[in-house]
Amino acid sequence: MNIDYSQELPVVEGGLKQAQIEELVAKPLDTKPDKKFLIAISISGSLLLIGAICLGLTFYYGIGLWGNNQPVGWGFDIVNFVFWVGIGHAGTLISAILFLLRQRWRTGIARFAEAMTIFAVMCAGLFPAIHTGRPWLDGYLMPYPNQHQLWINFTSPLIWDVFAVSTYFIVSFVFWFVGLIPDFATLRDRTTSKIKKTIYSIFSLGWRHSHRNWQHYEKAYMLLAGFATPLVLSVHTIVSFDFAVSIIPGWHTTIFPPYFVAGAIFSGFAMVVTVLIFVRKIFNLEHIITINHLEKMNKVILATGMMVGYAYAMEFFIAWYSGNQFESFVFINRAFGPYAWAYWIMVSCNVIFPQLFWIKKIRRSISIMLAIAIFVNVGMWFERFVITVTSLHRDFLPSSWGYYVPTLYDIGILLGSFGLFFTLVILFTKTLPVVSISEVKAVSEGAQPSHNGGHH
Repeated sequence: MNIDYSQELPVVEGGLKQAQIEELVAKPLDTKPDKKFLIAISISGSLLLIGAICLGLTFYYGIGLWGNNQPVGWGFDIVNFVFWVGIGHAGTLISAILFLLRQRWRTGIARFAEAMTIFAVMCAGLFPAIHTGRPWLDGYLMPYPNQHQLWINFTSPLIWDVFAVSTYFIVSFVFWFVGLIPDFATLRDRTTSKIKKTIYSIFSLGWRHSHRNWQHYEKAYMLLAGFATPLVLSVHTIVSFDFAVSIIPGWHTTIFPPYFVAGAIFSGFAMVVTVLIFVRKIFNLEHIITINHLEKMNKVILATGMMVGYAYAMEFFIAWYSGNQFESFVFINRAFGPYAWAYWIMVSCNVIFPQLFWIKKIRRSISIMLAIAIFVNVGMWFERFVITVTSLHRDFLPSSWGYYVPTLYDIGILLGSFGLFFTLVILFTKTLPVVSISEVKAVSEGAQPSHNGGHH
């Protein structure tokens, strides 16, 4: 049975030939950095420098510089960790799950989304390492035997995070690298620079574009996609257990795993849309990363946003239905207490604004979709803030109540994490193809045989 692709919208627009696709995608790698690139890297580098200074001061003086207090022992550190792990979910979803579902439209955006996954997980990994207050003891998070017979606490959700996030990072990195191998070979064959040719030759692992190469590659890619798919569900499920396995009202809830996974895909897709809008414009990739790609991603944002909205409503309903006065108090306090401003920012950005994507014109308007995608990421950061802080700041005893206010060091480290992320993204756009050349060629016009609806 052959699939008739003739009824679908073209994945690559503008009737680009395969040689033109190769030229277009490889152009940023062949040209010297221009003024736009230098401005972008200087802004992200400045943010990274601010974060590095705040981090250095934290190492020197300790986490007493942060706004954490009693009873709010968890502040920006855990909020940022959960936020960045969430951003990393879109890449594996676009690459692995859409690949297994044979969605051809993923080809233009998969490579970039995979790279963003790796960079976001790197940003996330920073926070569990520093939030313990003793980063020099982080080696004990790894389960290796030693002469002191000191074993890690396998019942701690912090340990589960280490296993889940490190596994996710390794699999995502291998998946990304395997996808790059045919492109490294293409770049190796077209470059005239001896240094570049040597580097591409090493990373292309002897690829010769032969039928045998492609056979092994497709098997390996399919296996990795199958292996990476359950990780999308498992990683943020385990991150949600940081909260759900505790007995604190507002955290101790069974809805957290699916709620966190939906929220992670929601924020991850919003970040991919945000960055791709700039990438397609700066590198003239509008024919490869088309408005149809962005519209489909906006539909995913709309669907997952509705799941998140349902979870918000269900949390309130269960708090009321349970008859537990402490649970009810936490949720009423979230909506109408001292942090009500954060709660309503979260609801507006995550539930109300994405509803505009029901309108096709808005789904296809670059300026409006960019604004909504930024609002979604702001809202998802505030969601993590609301979950973490509002459940802690009012304890069982009113005498223990406190108000958490982040310090400049907290804000500096958050800005630094964005600086790290965008610096890595900008360097990636200049050193590696942001779109998979081999995959886009495979779905370009004339690459698929046309059978005119006949059965062969």
